[in-house]
Amino acid sequence: MLELLRKRRSIRAYEDRDIEPDIIEKLKEAAMRSPSSRGINPWRFIFITDRSKLEELSRAKQSGSSFLLGARLGVVVCAVETESDVWIEDCSIASIILQLTGQSLGLGSCWIQIRNKAHDGGQSAEDYIKECLDLPQSFKVESMVSFGYPGEEKRPVPADQLEYDKIIARQ
Repeated sequence: MLELLRKRRSIRAYEDRDIEPDIIEKLKEAAMRSPSSRGINPWRFIFITDRSKLEELSRAKQSGSSFLLGARLGVVVCAVETESDVWIEDCSIASIILQLTGQSLGLGSCWIQIRNKAHDGGQSAEDYIKECLDLPQSFKVESMVSFGYPGEEKRPVPADQLEYDKIIARQ
């Protein structure tokens, strides 16, 4: 697991290559196995491979979502807010489970923050996505995760560059 964490980096450029259906099924299983507070599972996952829909979603935010255009899979991570008081945390955990699973399967990925972000001056990124995907108003969109075969190579962050000073040891 530590080696997987060392290699995982945010990948924003992807090869022009589809993701095999069996790999997408493994990602779906990983999402459904994500931990959830009290086993409530308030999350919902929308898996998108349609290139025109990915292009539309790549415009969800003013910046930080355009690379979804080159991805071969986008996963919108949502929840029904009224089902759990910790839906944000549950969705965040599911997002990283998806990313780590993707990494283990040879995919690159990047997390795209949506909650509380603007699409343009008059609409939130969340409302834009709900409109694009015709999602119910009860859904809260936490994030999107882009996936594809890496079209760029990023080296792991060297251990001596990690911010160990942010660890506070108590005895």
